[in-house]
Amino acid sequence: MDEQLRIGLVGAGPWAHGVHAPGIADHPGTTLTTVWARRPDAARELAESHGASVSSTLEELLGQVDAVAFAVPPAVQAELALEAAKAGKHVILEKPIAPDLAAAEQLTDAVVSAGVASLVVFTLRYAVETREWLEDLAAVGGWTGGGARWLSGALLAGPYSASPWRHDSGALADVGPHVVDLLDAALGPITDVLAAHRSPQDLWQLVFAHEGGATSTATLSMNLPIEPSVTEIAVYGEHGYRALQRRPVPGVERFTALLDDFAAMIATGTTTHPCDVRRGLHVQRILHRVLQVAGA
Repeated sequence: MDEQLRIGLVGAGPWAHGVHAPGIADHPGTTLTTVWARRPDAARELAESHGASVSSTLEELLGQVDAVAFAVPPAVQAELALEAAKAGKHVILEKPIAPDLAAAEQLTDAVVSAGVASLVVFTLRYAVETREWLEDLAAVGGWTGGGARWLSGALLAGPYSASPWRHDSGALADVGPHVVDLLDAALGPITDVLAAHRSPQDLWQLVFAHEGGATSTATLSMNLPIEPSVTEIAVYGEHGYRALQRRPVPGVERFTALLDDFAAMIATGTTTHPCDVRRGLHVQRILHRVLQVAGA
């Protein structure tokens, strides 16, 4: 790109501080132009630390940028990203993209109708090791099953333990999108939820059916005293067992890779990507089905 992509950041919480703002500010193809958040003092502190301005309204932010990155709860994002898309701004969306399926469908329709680029922050999908793992699985084939475990104490202590929406929606909404996305990408599209159970302590046990006959399981919790967190995903079949080997790198590294793709999409006029808003909607449909099966 001849000029840096001007990005506005909506939100000034821990994830915005640790990932969004430094990622956008330090990327060679983007510039953090302005920040808007419901807490003006937090927005000002974040903006000043990265040489950005502070917007007093969403409308003010939209008037200064080419794209908007969201670091806010799903219900807030669904409403504000809708306005950004209607204003013709490209969007970087957190997962899940909305609080429910209806809102996710509405947001997706708006983004597609506007013809803007979109990416969802499925952070693991932008890691080199994940891309290589998925490419290898696709090349070999013959996978009949898989499983994932994502267990942590993130809601017991730490920077996200005071997040109301995470406590209200639990592990399914926060880490569930990552697990669903990876299992779906590894074994083929999830076509049904065969079983779903949530304990009173928010421990989820899930069983998925995939196109082509494969099945997978997932165990999720953010309320277990486990340090460090357990994040495991693997598939198995006629060629053995293949686990995703994750490097212990900060989230901002993967966000930088996301920005590489985002800037390239806009420079080339591309609006489709394996992790665009349509992918976010697909994952949201599966989460919706999980809640139906669990009777939640």
